[in-house]
Amino acid sequence: MMLSNRLAKHFGAAAAAALVVGSANAAIVTWNLNLVIPNNIDGAYINIATQTTSTAGFTGYDLNPYSSATDALAFWAGTGAGYVRTQASGAASSLPVGFVVDASNAYVGASSATAISGTTVFNGWQLNSINYFGFRFTHDTLGLRYGYGVMQVGANGGVRTLLSLNWEDTGGGIAVPAPGAMALLGLAGLAGRRRR
Repeated sequence: MMLSNRLAKHFGAAAAAALVVGSANAAIVTWNLNLVIPNNIDGAYINIATQTTSTAGFTGYDLNPYSSATDALAFWAGTGAGYVRTQASGAASSLPVGFVVDASNAYVGASSATAISGTTVFNGWQLNSINYFGFRFTHDTLGLRYGYGVMQVGANGGVRTLLSLNWEDTGGGIAVPAPGAMALLGLAGLAGRRRR
């Protein structure tokens, strides 16, 4: 049985879909940040292409998660960038596994805070959990690109760590993977190379 078939059998459609994307010669760029987002009005400013972060605004930043409140998450985007929202209006949404971030989504650049009240989190965000958000940004040389971020949210909205940013380098869409799927897909790629 081929490795891709075994992965699909054991890990479902998300792994199979990711394998199909991989076979189209697309490459996913992953930046592991493990960046604590300060609980203040500035938060963190991020340039994805240059992998630069700052606690003060700078020319050319793409993403800016911030908020000085413990009952909210807020997001701002630089020129040519934006966050996926799944509601009719409002801030960036937390996305489910399998969600495809691409040109068909609604994006918001300057967003109001995603309010948190007790254990209820609007736009899908969950406390004490890993959350995924979608984004687009304009790469300096490649143009418009789509990706997803992995955000650990703690006991309230003021406790958050941006674990990674992942984007597709050809300009196509990218699906939010199931936890652990990326490591398995890396092994599948190695197995495919050995057969050649």
